[in-house]
Amino acid sequence: MKNFPLAVKVLIGVGLSLCWFAASWAAESSGEAMVSKDLKQQYRQEILGKQGSSSADKEYIIGYRDILYVEVYGEGSMAIGPSAPASTLPTTMDMNTPQVQEGVRGRGTGSEVGMDGRVSLRHIGDVYVVGMTLGQLADYLKKLYSTIYDSPTVITTLLQSNSRQYTVMGQVKVPGLARLDFPTTIVQAIAKAGGFTEWANDEVTVIRQGNDLIVEKGKEMPKKNVEKFTFDYSDFLEGKDTEKNILLEPGDVVVVH
Repeated sequence: MKNFPLAVKVLIGVGLSLCWFAASWAAESSGEAMVSKDLKQQYRQEILGKQGSSSADKEYIIGYRDILYVEVYGEGSMAIGPSAPASTLPTTMDMNTPQVQEGVRGRGTGSEVGMDGRVSLRHIGDVYVVGMTLGQLADYLKKLYSTIYDSPTVITTLLQSNSRQYTVMGQVKVPGLARLDFPTTIVQAIAKAGGFTEWANDEVTVIRQGNDLIVEKGKEMPKKNVEKFTFDYSDFLEGKDTEKNILLEPGDVVVVH
């Protein structure tokens, strides 16, 4: 086997890791579900016991700038618009510098949810999708495409989650916005932001304003309930109050004092 330079080996390893995460966190739903949710939950609980009813994640809610793949089985992708290359792997210099990811990644072969909450799809035009789960969207599109195809099977897949973000502020090396691509705790968020600065006092506050999506025009926006959580990193290192190292939710603001 050829001896590759260390930088190449690192890039290959990072690439494989990213592919694994993408495969692990891909979400997909079909308008032709043959097994009910109740039956799935029943069997899951039989296998996992009490854990089966408490460990399941909430269904993903589609948000602005998310990248969706919509397919009518046998007819191919329904996306409209030019494709853009997906984000490239980081360079060696990038990997040596802590970064908080910002912006929107490449859309690939998917349809991007615009700032008006709509995606453009072949044959049916613009469709408002923000606030739906993938299952609800598949059911909705099945009804729309039934006016064009006989008994269509619609598959909806989340390619990229660009709407789920949190903010890190205060005494960290790289404050800013970060994507919530997978479950992230306070400690992991601080590590992703480069760690504490020399002036940090290990105390952290998380402000949760809720993640209510903008509703359609003419409808009233529900009031958000603001919550505040405190976390002490020194106590965490000593094994105290480890339950305060909570998982972040979209829209959370992490303030490091």
